[in-house]
Amino acid sequence: MSVPCPGRGNFSEVPQTHRVSPTQTPVQFTREDMNRSITDHFEEQVITHSERVAVKVKGQLFTYKALNQMAERIAQTIRSRCGDASEPVALLLGQSGESIAAILGVLKAGKFYVPLDPTYPGARLIAMLQDCQTRLVLSDTVNFSLAKELTSDPVTLLGLDQLDTSLSTQVSGASISPDTVAAIFYTSGSTGQPKGVIQTHRSILHRVMIDTNNFHIGPDDRLSLLSSPIYSVSLRNLFSGLLNGATVCPFNIEDEGVSNVARWLTQEKITIYFSVPTVFRHFIEHLTGEEDLSTVRLIYLAGEGATKRDVELYKKYFSRDCIFVNSLASNEAGIIRQYFIDKNTAIEGTVVPAGYEVDDKEILLLDDTRQEVACGEVGQIAVKSRYLSPGYWRKPELTAAAFLPGPRGGDQFTYLTGDLGRMLSDGCLIYLGRNDARVKIRGIGVDVREIEMALLEHEALKEAAVMPQDDFRDEKRLVAYVVPVQQPPPPTAELRAFLQQKLPENMVPSGFVFLKSLPLTTNGKVDRQSLSQLDRTGIESTTPFAAPRNTVERALTDIWCEVLGLERVGIHDNFFDLGGHSLLAAQVISKVSKTLQLELPLRSFFEIPTIAGLAKLMETIPPAAECALGSDEREQGEV
Repeated sequence: MSVPCPGRGNFSEVPQTHRVSPTQTPVQFTREDMNRSITDHFEEQVITHSERVAVKVKGQLFTYKALNQMAERIAQTIRSRCGDASEPVALLLGQSGESIAAILGVLKAGKFYVPLDPTYPGARLIAMLQDCQTRLVLSDTVNFSLAKELTSDPVTLLGLDQLDTSLSTQVSGASISPDTVAAIFYTSGSTGQPKGVIQTHRSILHRVMIDTNNFHIGPDDRLSLLSSPIYSVSLRNLFSGLLNGATVCPFNIEDEGVSNVARWLTQEKITIYFSVPTVFRHFIEHLTGEEDLSTVRLIYLAGEGATKRDVELYKKYFSRDCIFVNSLASNEAGIIRQYFIDKNTAIEGTVVPAGYEVDDKEILLLDDTRQEVACGEVGQIAVKSRYLSPGYWRKPELTAAAFLPGPRGGDQFTYLTGDLGRMLSDGCLIYLGRNDARVKIRGIGVDVREIEMALLEHEALKEAAVMPQDDFRDEKRLVAYVVPVQQPPPPTAELRAFLQQKLPENMVPSGFVFLKSLPLTTNGKVDRQSLSQLDRTGIESTTPFAAPRNTVERALTDIWCEVLGLERVGIHDNFFDLGGHSLLAAQVISKVSKTLQLELPLRSFFEIPTIAGLAKLMETIPPAAECALGSDEREQGEV
């Protein structure tokens, strides 16, 4: 049975068997519902679904009642420290049920949360803390010592294990306007500093409305949460689940391994899978075709463009009743377009369409003079809506440049995305990539100018340009073209280590190319087109080649060549200098487990990123034992 009108942005024309659990009645989320707060909606679910499981993570179960009780204690503690006024509260937390309770607790206190990633360099975290001007940082036991290093007077540090358990857990029912700021998500910025994108309760609830109505989310659903709450993509499954009585299931890929995702999906009976396309591809690479993924009724990819191959993988491994959704979205504009695909949907060409309209989001395609282009022509994608982000935190100039007010005033603005697109005659949008210096790396927006500025802080470099390139998997990676002050140039390992002190892992280039000078256009700008043609691989090891010396090193060499797409790897080459990253490291670990029956910890790649070092480490590791991820025996009961 095929979709009568393939690609339309909701389930209205999708066969009934594809839509929703037979025991679940679809719920409509209305525009009136957006006149309330996130916490109002959540507390309504607490009353209706008190004993249902709200969050399941690492064997722990949090019912709606238990999650709300912890959130109320956090809210009361925050109010006792900071009063009732709206202000930022920074969160330095891992991926856990407690971190979700902390988010809800901040919102219940009438504040807005600023999520920080503990894996970020200290200097970047300090810059975010200073920019958001928080007076309070919440942290868990694992990250408390880091939080202590980052904070100083007048900022107060509160550990979640320090909560007063005698505090009342009754719902406070505080009145919160839907236009109150709910969160700030920091993203890469062209000025060399991260910029905070503001989200209100209303803008988040609009995302929930689209997902609830288009995906028919209800209490019987179990939603994957593979991304950290520090990224705005977490808003989709986190609140779309919790505000519909469903169960949210966090899974930390870096800790648990991408090779375990399939088993986890099966054991947790996940019904709605969401991730960026890169994670989807890496997870699929570990499938054998024998897995039972029949509970997954919807695969939702966003954060970067899906490919025709992604659709083919979905058709190969998932049930006939499963629907695939490609999406175009941004931090500033929320959900922009959706494209629904079933097993009989044909994709013309190589590009998967961004899709058709979603409620309350009008798309304009503009030329350089901000005039609309004709149908079929390429233009910059602009989004007109009253449900956009209010702008950038403490950056009025950036906000004014990106968010244009309507000609007659009012609450509708037009956001200039910087993305290029082309509209088909039937209203379907084709996404054609960025029109500026931003690029998506594993689903996260990166401004290459920020990386360039960080490189130029190195005393041995005088020029730098960073370019995205496609690797042998057609995935984006970053290559830095740098001009040293003198010869010999600094080692790439030194440059990598320097950047790791300033930037997140996904912003550190995979390769470094040393030049005498950067090519320039006739008007004196860096000729980026010429740069991209200088070096198609972008990755060359500067370490003298050393061949494997024993069976284990030979096995590791074969695995590295396969995963990295290289013909030759030396045993002293650095995995990350060759283009490796955490997802590829997880693939190596999976292949080592299958080939050599040894379980390597993921952190070993960051501590010992060479074949020689890993082979020596493996001498101390006993053979892998069977593991039972998420088994019933590990359940710790309700929290």
